Amino acid sequence: MRILVAEDLYLLRDGMVRLLEAYGHEVVATATTGPETLDGLRKWRPDVSVIDVRMPPTQTDEGLKAALAARREVPGLPVLILSQHVEQLYARELLTDGASGVGYLLKESVFEADQFIDALERVAAGGTALDPAVVAKLLSSGTSSKRLDRLTERELSVLGLMAEGLSNQAICQRLFISESAVSKYTTSLFGKLGLADDDTSNRRVMAVLAYLGLAGS
Repeated sequence: MRILVAEDLYLLRDGMVRLLEAYGHEVVATATTGPETLDGLRKWRPDVSVIDVRMPPTQTDEGLKAALAARREVPGLPVLILSQHVEQLYARELLTDGASGVGYLLKESVFEADQFIDALERVAAGGTALDPAVVAKLLSSGTSSKRLDRLTERELSVLGLMAEGLSNQAICQRLFISESAVSKYTTSLFGKLGLADDDTSNRRVMAVLAYLGLAGS
């Protein structure tokens, strides 16, 4: 994958570059400020980017704003936000732009390289990778879709793990059920949420938006 890394702390930025290259990926650009991040995203249009939220010049939300601006210009441009904070307002905006390929992880929750690379590859492929803390924050302030009332407790559990970006295989391991059972629950909840199997949308992403109260009821 062609990757852009936006992080103002040298040691963390350098460590991520070395990690990504060790896994066979190409870091096409790095950025240390919000404006540099936006310029890099526009120029390189990477397969996926890793972006910190708080960057110079304001050390507030420069990185996240750059990601949002780039995705407005290039819908679906895959971005993985890696931060120490949950910026709730912008996280919601990032997820509700209607495009796929979004991740939001907290730095303190990334415990191993394989976990990070797996999340990055899911986002690059058009999926989601959301930290459980981000999911909880959005759920605490969102308005749940009325369609969720149609789901069983088990289907809600599957959907909650789907929101974190887990694959069917990972969900079956977490819930101690078979992959065929996960597939059955997934198909069922897609149907109950009215998500058609077509080429115009990513049903997993749309189901996650419904779960987080970020889609129509």
